[in-house]
Amino acid sequence: MDELIGYARVSKSDGSQVVDLQHDALMEAGVRSEMIYQDHLTGSRDDRPGLEQCLKALRSGDTLVVWKLDRLGRNLRHLVDTVDDLARRGIGLRVLTGHGAIDTTTAQGRLMFGLFATLAEYERELIRERTIAGLASARARGRVGGRKPTMTAAKVRLAASAMGQPETSVADLCRELGVSRQTLYRHVGPDGTIRSDGRKIIGASHGTATKHDGRIRESMS
Repeated sequence: MDELIGYARVSKSDGSQVVDLQHDALMEAGVRSEMIYQDHLTGSRDDRPGLEQCLKALRSGDTLVVWKLDRLGRNLRHLVDTVDDLARRGIGLRVLTGHGAIDTTTAQGRLMFGLFATLAEYERELIRERTIAGLASARARGRVGGRKPTMTAAKVRLAASAMGQPETSVADLCRELGVSRQTLYRHVGPDGTIRSDGRKIIGASHGTATKHDGRIRESMS
């Protein structure tokens, strides 16, 4: 059964701000009280355990409900990546108030959702073009290759196993692996699913091992 799951956040944890207004609005929108996740800390922080648990709880067909769009993303880039990830997982989004009100059950909401996906794809294309241009420039100066990948096959498998556990802290996992949150989510989904970039790394590692084993067998024959 498709579920409405809410997320609420206030910037301070000293009691000067409360989530009551957001909580009431989410419940009025149909979210059950026990399905509301919340954080009491600034949105600029990477480690938001309430949001991490919320994203892990969402399944295809569910809808994430937030009071305002700025409750969800710590900055525009993070917001675009988060909304794009929801779309890829088949999860809807409802933003109840503010200039960024969205409801993916409406045509206008689906258009906004698609716009976020387009922005995310545009950003990835810009990064790819800059990377290609940088490598071409390096080759022209006699240098080859590029920055060593931060993710390895072992890291991808470890991340997939860890992300499948509800108690995993994404911030702690990123520190353990030595990668950014964006890099982690590019390779592994919040539910532990290995994405296309992760599968490429595992496939490349397997291919290298196969070639190495072949050379060993050839030298022994």
